[in-house]
Amino acid sequence: VQLQASGGGLVQAGGSLRLSCAVSGPHFSTFSSAWFRQSPGKEREFVARISKVQGRTYYADSAKGRFTISRDYAEKIVYLHMNNLKPEDTAVYYCAADRAAFPAAVPTRWDYWGQGTQVTVSS
Repeated sequence: VQLQASGGGLVQAGGSLRLSCAVSGPHFSTFSSAWFRQSPGKEREFVARISKVQGRTYYADSAKGRFTISRDYAEKIVYLHMNNLKPEDTAVYYCAADRAAFPAAVPTRWDYWGQGTQVTVSS
């Protein structure tokens, strides 16, 4: 499976962005998906996950109430809707996929990765 992330850009604090992750390959519904992010000098950190089981979602504390992860099964796209963006959200955002139902919220537990899309939030 291959992942292609897009939708990043420059936005002012308080603004919104929608990231997309196009998934190519068969059996999209058999994968769980997630978004991670990485800022310069920092480790890659978990943002949100959507399970292949009933679309159950799970968020990092930093994302709760502001970000929403969703999936379009027909188009095979995973979205991350981001509202009320803050300068500390500035990072490269990566989408990930794995065949497990509830992969742990750490990068090492995810098998497939997209190339990343830059999100910059100005104050």
